[in-house]
Amino acid sequence: MTYFADLTSPAVDELRRDVRPTVLLLPVGVTEPHGPHAPLSTDSIISAAMCERAAARLAGAEELRVLILPAIPYGVTRFGAAFAGAVSIEESTLTALVLDVCRSLVGQGFDRIVIVNNHFEPEHVDVLRRTAGELQREGAQVALLDLLRRKNVQRLPAEFQAGEGHAGSYETSIVLAERPDLVDTDVMHALPHVAVNMAAAIAAGHSDFVGMGMQDGYCGSPGEATAAEGGATLETPTGMVLALGRGVAGGRGGIRADG
Repeated sequence: MTYFADLTSPAVDELRRDVRPTVLLLPVGVTEPHGPHAPLSTDSIISAAMCERAAARLAGAEELRVLILPAIPYGVTRFGAAFAGAVSIEESTLTALVLDVCRSLVGQGFDRIVIVNNHFEPEHVDVLRRTAGELQREGAQVALLDLLRRKNVQRLPAEFQAGEGHAGSYETSIVLAERPDLVDTDVMHALPHVAVNMAAAIAAGHSDFVGMGMQDGYCGSPGEATAAEGGATLETPTGMVLALGRGVAGGRGGIRADG
C-alpha cells in the first residue's frame, strides 16, 4: 500500500485505527517548459520520485506508515510564459487547493503531511511556505521540503548551487533516471551550457526566462545529464523527505529538513 488513492474507503478507515501514525506525502510540481528536450512534467516527476523512494525505504517500518497522495501538477509559473505549454494558476488558487486538500485529510484524522515541492518560482514557494505555516498553526503536523533553504542548497549538486537548476543537468538527469522515454536525448546532447544564475537574475528584477538570458527555456548543462547522475542526485533530497516523515510522525511538524 503505497498510494493513498489506490486504497478502498474501508482500507483508509482501517488506517485510522492503526497504532502506527500514518504520514502522507503530497508531491507538488508544475506544468511548464523545461527547454526543448525535457517534458513539461519535469518538476512533478521529480517530486513523485522523491516520494516514491522515501515511501519504499519506509515500507514495513514499525514506527509509522507512509502513503503518497495524488500529485498537484499545477502551480504558479509565469517565468516560462513565452514558451508553449506553461500552465499557471494564481497564488490564491494554489493556496486554496493545498489548504483544502490538507484540511480535508486532517478532518479525517490524517494530520501528518509532508509537502514535497520541486518548483522554485519565488511566488510558488512563498505560497507553500505560508500554507504550511497556516496548517501548523491550526495544529496539523505538516512539514515542507524546502530545497531553497541555504543548508539544503549546500547539500545539492554544484549546478543547483550555482542557480542553474532549471532543465539543466540536475533536473534532466533525474528525469532520465525516472522517465527516460520523455527526454529527447538527441536534442539534449546538442544543447550548450547556458550560464544563468536564476537567483541573481530574479534579484536583478527579471521575471521571465527570456529576460534572464534563457532563450531556449533552460540553463545549466543538460547535455551532461545521465540517468546514473539522476539516481545519485535523488539520494540527498530523498533523505530529507525521510527526515521530515519521521519528524511529523513524532509530532515535529514545523521542521523543514534544514540540514
